[in-house]
Amino acid sequence: MKNLIFLNLLLLLLVNCNNKDKTKELALKEQQLLEKEKLFAQKEAEYNALLKMRDSIFNTQHADSIKIIKWPDSIAGSWTGKVVCTESNCSDYVVGDQRTDIWEFASDSIQLFTKIINNNNLVRSYSGNFENNEIKLNFKTDSTAKKKVDMNVLLNDISADKIRGTRTIAVDNCMAKFSVELIRSKK
Repeated sequence: MKNLIFLNLLLLLLVNCNNKDKTKELALKEQQLLEKEKLFAQKEAEYNALLKMRDSIFNTQHADSIKIIKWPDSIAGSWTGKVVCTESNCSDYVVGDQRTDIWEFASDSIQLFTKIINNNNLVRSYSGNFENNEIKLNFKTDSTAKKKVDMNVLLNDISADKIRGTRTIAVDNCMAKFSVELIRSKK
């Protein structure tokens, strides 16, 4: 009988010790679970903030929507251009000088531009504007350039296969004017 009581006490002690280990283990797991819940709550808050920001951006875009601009189909694409100097007080440009280039009317998502190409090399890129059936092109050197150049092209005689107008170049203290005639390139 003493053995039986001793055995029960020993068993109770072992169960109690085992319960303490399990209690510690359970407390540790609860702590880890709380940390994970905090981390999850933080990520959920960040996600909700991103959703609000996205919605705000979409609402702003609809209110201030940006219109993607492009050249009309009748103008977009390649043209063969002949430019002839008609007036000049610049030493770089002589009246009667001629130049033939490819003029490519293109656009990206926010602006119109025209590239001038000669012998497969980009010579110049003009920023463009099309309004009231007139094409206005501009190129200006930046403030670090040695020569201050401002080029303006006005093309206001536009038909299906021919565009005509003028180009004015101001370089430092001189000016040159040119006639411009563009003929639609064959595809």
